[in-house]
Amino acid sequence: MTGTLYLVPTPIGNLGDISRRCAETLAAADFIAAEDTRVSLKLLNHLELKKPLVSYHEHNKKESGPRIVERLLAGECCALVTDAGCPAISDPGEDLVRLCAEAGVPVCALPGPCAAITALSVSALPTGRFAFEGFLPAQKKERRARLEGLKQEERTLIFYEAPHHLRGTLADLLAAFGPERPLSLCRELTKLHEEIRRSTLGEAAAYYETNEPRGEYVLVLGGAAPRQAEAVSPERAAELARALIAGGARTKDAVKQIAEQTGVAKNTLYALVVGN
Repeated sequence: MTGTLYLVPTPIGNLGDISRRCAETLAAADFIAAEDTRVSLKLLNHLELKKPLVSYHEHNKKESGPRIVERLLAGECCALVTDAGCPAISDPGEDLVRLCAEAGVPVCALPGPCAAITALSVSALPTGRFAFEGFLPAQKKERRARLEGLKQEERTLIFYEAPHHLRGTLADLLAAFGPERPLSLCRELTKLHEEIRRSTLGEAAAYYETNEPRGEYVLVLGGAAPRQAEAVSPERAAELARALIAGGARTKDAVKQIAEQTGVAKNTLYALVVGN
């Protein structure tokens, strides 16, 4: 019988955030695939577990991934963990999930800690619609091209960034989105020195000119203001209404519908439609 790949989220800073179900899944797994076995060993020691660990990360995924799938096909169960957060989210685990899907191996995702969602929830920015961008491209040209494509994005944007890249990333964000765009910088989430700094891009860039970035960051950026609909002239609105009427709509209904869509006053629109 084919085994199962379990995606087990791990604490993003506070070991107390590991859930009972995640701990039980780690205990039941035949082996654990870890981004950094040294980091995962600390978690296992905290849980008083001893489990075989195999290395699976960005630099060995092409070799390690197929070997893990072979073991799964042979009937073993594997728990995939990252150093922190959800496997397969901005993580090479996505490639292992794809290999399992292609091979017909069941994949079970457990809920748990995620830095992006944690930061979004405390950002004080709109949470109903958001886009997760993860880490921006390392090359400046590619990074700026990505940001250029996001300039009109109305959803809240979420980025990950390391401290040594923060100043450069803030400079590129500032150039792309302007100094007034609201930004929430979430640093060291769930850890001892957790900090939430809500400001604007301009204020954040100025702050880190004189303050050294420390720890891992999640940047939550407000979306672009909704674009205004292009104004429609009364004459054009009348043409749209006549097209509806020609299609069988009643004059009253056509005028009401087009007036709501275009903002042209119903009385003005009705006079134009009837008078012509």
